[in-house]
Amino acid sequence: MSSRPLPRRTLRSGLSITELGFGAAQLGNLARATTDDEAAAAVATAFDRGIRYFDTAPHYGLGLSERRLGAALSTRPRDEYVLSTKVGRLLVPNERYDGVALDDQGFDVPATSIRRFDLSRDGIRRSIDESLERLGVDRIDIAYLHDPDAHGPEAHAEAIPALIELRDEGVVSAVGTGMNQSAMPTEFVLRHDIDVVMLAGRYTLLEQGALDDLLPAAAERGVGIVAAGVYNSGLLSRPRPPADARYDYTQAPTEVIARANAIAEVCEEFGATLPEAALAFALRHPAVVSVVVGMRTAEQVDQTLERVEATVPDELWSALVERGLLRDA
Repeated sequence: MSSRPLPRRTLRSGLSITELGFGAAQLGNLARATTDDEAAAAVATAFDRGIRYFDTAPHYGLGLSERRLGAALSTRPRDEYVLSTKVGRLLVPNERYDGVALDDQGFDVPATSIRRFDLSRDGIRRSIDESLERLGVDRIDIAYLHDPDAHGPEAHAEAIPALIELRDEGVVSAVGTGMNQSAMPTEFVLRHDIDVVMLAGRYTLLEQGALDDLLPAAAERGVGIVAAGVYNSGLLSRPRPPADARYDYTQAPTEVIARANAIAEVCEEFGATLPEAALAFALRHPAVVSVVVGMRTAEQVDQTLERVEATVPDELWSALVERGLLRDA
């Protein structure tokens, strides 16, 4: 199956990334097991169809995602793709592992390691070194500080400066943070010389809270936004959300499902589907440089690309605004 060349957008550091990125959390057995063959086929299909931005993290499957992604990309020219991972959580041996227990943070993997937050300068450098080893590469292009929500003082005082130092040394090309909120990343944008923020779930077709803080700050400072979680935990991933849909990692409230259905009705009026509109919406903002979507199989890669390549009429957005279903940015 062929594709049009995927458009690219450029970070202020000069790093060019495709507008669609491959999110590799599922390669770490997020929610359920994925086979090595499925993971390899998903990455191969993504690359063959033009995706050139791949994102992972040590958190995803206790390093399994990094190992699988690195193996799948090992035959591809390193200069032809952009690779990002995350820092802030170190993986250390689980001395209480009984040979049976599974990870308790949503990944179907043996609990052989535990995650330990370490936002010190040494911890950040150690995290990068360990990720390089798991990935089997000689460099990482983008390093994000991962979910420092409960560690604000350390993040400002040590972690972000340590990332900037690594960028200045040429170890990484761009630095930033990846979070599920917009307030703290806004502080990082305003107080530090970062390049990019991965924002999960807070700028989507269903909610646009980041318009109040992060997006205007990023636009003013030239900081790129990588939009993740644009399906809001899967709520927007089908043409019509099921009654048991999840939102923000939990069961979706009835009123949220009703709102998603109302948006879906308008999408249908304009010949688009809810997931097609969800992907297209995030890319409309000038600060957004890429949308990262989690993909578990080759079939999911093909489906996502079909959605990205679909034509979503501009009239849809004004109709949603007029009906009170979308904020007028």
